[in-house]
Formats: sequence, structure tokens, C-alpha cells
Amino acid sequence: MIAYYFSNFLRNLTNLSNIFVGFRNFYAYCLRMLLKDKTIIISGVGIGMGQSMAKIAAAEGAKVGLGARNQDFIDKVAAEIRADGGQAVAVSCDVTSAADCQKLAGTVAEEFGSIDGLVNSAYNHGAWATCDVADPDEWKNVYDVNCVGALRMGQAVLPAMKKSGGGAIVNVNTMATVNPFPGEAAYAAAKGGMAALTRHMAKDFGQFGIRVNTCRMGWIGGAPVYGYIDAQVAAGRDRAEVEGEITGRIPLGIIPPEEDCAKTVLYFVSDYAKVVTGASLDVNGGQYMAP
Repeated sequence: MIAYYFSNFLRNLTNLSNIFVGFRNFYAYCLRMLLKDKTIIISGVGIGMGQSMAKIAAAEGAKVGLGARNQDFIDKVAAEIRADGGQAVAVSCDVTSAADCQKLAGTVAEEFGSIDGLVNSAYNHGAWATCDVADPDEWKNVYDVNCVGALRMGQAVLPAMKKSGGGAIVNVNTMATVNPFPGEAAYAAAKGGMAALTRHMAKDFGQFGIRVNTCRMGWIGGAPVYGYIDAQVAAGRDRAEVEGEITGRIPLGIIPPEEDCAKTVLYFVSDYAKVVTGASLDVNGGQYMAP
């Protein structure tokens, strides 16, 4: 009988040891979360990379502020983040409105106490039109969202970042600024303005300990791109042929997955990029390689 109870005692001790190891490993994971204890705002959260960045940032320990014009959608994403144990607040925001940008920044700062990072991912592609037939008047709207919108958001978070002693801003850009693709002239021109803005913001905000960088994205394997592929297939084309047209231009031979693209953007918000500012990083599987 004594042997029986002693055997049970040893088994329980082993279980307690396993529990201890589990807690120790979990604690170690929490300590190495990429964005632990940071508050990050992501503008332009939609069905593509924006929602992936928000979810991944939360999973990496960040408190996340989501901004977009579609309140119902960002409410849904925020609810999913909270359901997974994260912290998130969703605020309707049109980046062409300085008041909206201020409201987003102010709400997030009030909710979480600080702002450490901003990802400017709001965009307006504009009409697919080559330069010979493009509508110059429409370009103003595209520029207002893609370039000036990033400036408005940067100015909106500036007081909170200065108060915290620094921060990081990432402007999500496009490979089309350096690798022209027919029909993307308006979008690329506006994002080209954002590229110049990034360097000037890095210069002007550096005195406050704020880093500003940009990622030039290529094809992103998410809902928008796969929606395009599905539409081509529905029109009678072969799926492998459509996908091959894309991957044939990419040295890695894949459409870069949305989650991997999102993680690359979030790297710039993390402390691993603490001394990097004014930089442009190509995120496209090698389709464009900067000289």
C-alpha cells in the first residue's frame, strides 16, 4: 500500500514538473514576442495585408489600433483579436481627413496610454489606365490618400510618440514605383511621393527618436490577388497558367504569402530595426532587386 501511494506521488511530481516546464516555456515565449508591450496603429485595414498585420501584431504582444473607413469590417477584426486574447480598438478613419486621423490617434492613445508604432497601409489604387489616357484630375484623389494621408497620420501620432520618447512609422509602398506595370501610373506616382516623404519624415522626425521606413511590396498572396486569379479562371483561363504568369517573374517561384509580407513590414516597427531609418525594403520574392 505504501508503495502504491509513493508511486502516485512520483507520478504527480512528474506532472507538476511538466506543468512547470510548460509555464517556463510560455514565459520565455512571452519575453521574446516581437512587439511585446508596444501599441501599434495600422491604417487602411481591409481584407488584404492590413488585417493580417493587425492579427500578427496582436499575436506578437502588441496592443493594436485599427483604422479604416469600413467600421463593420474593422470591428470584426478587432473582435477576432480580442477573442484570441489580444487587445484591439477599432476607429473609423478616412486618411483624407485630418480630423479622422487625429481621432484615431487620440482614441488609441487614450485607450492604451501610448503609441509606439504606425503602419500606413491605407491606399487608393485609382483607375487602371496608362499615362496616355489617364485622367489627371483623378490623380489628385489617389495622391491625397497614398501620400498626403501618410503625412496626416504621421502628424497625428507625433505628439504621443514624442511623449513616449520615440517610435516607428512604416509606409507601405509598391514595387510599381521602381518596376513600372501598365495601368498603375497613378498609384505608382502617388506612392513615389510617399517614398520621398518617407526620407523627409525620417530626417525631420529623427530628432524625436522616431524612425520612418518604407516597404515596397510586390504581389501579395492574399484575398485581393487570389480574387483576381479566381476571376481570370471564371472567365475561362487555366489557373496554372494565370499563376504561372505571376510566379514566372519571381525568382523564388511563389506568390509571396500575405502573412510573410505582413511580418516583414512589422519588423520595421520592432526593436530589431532600432537603428534603421529612411530605408526602403523590397518585399517581392526577388521580382525587383534594387541596385
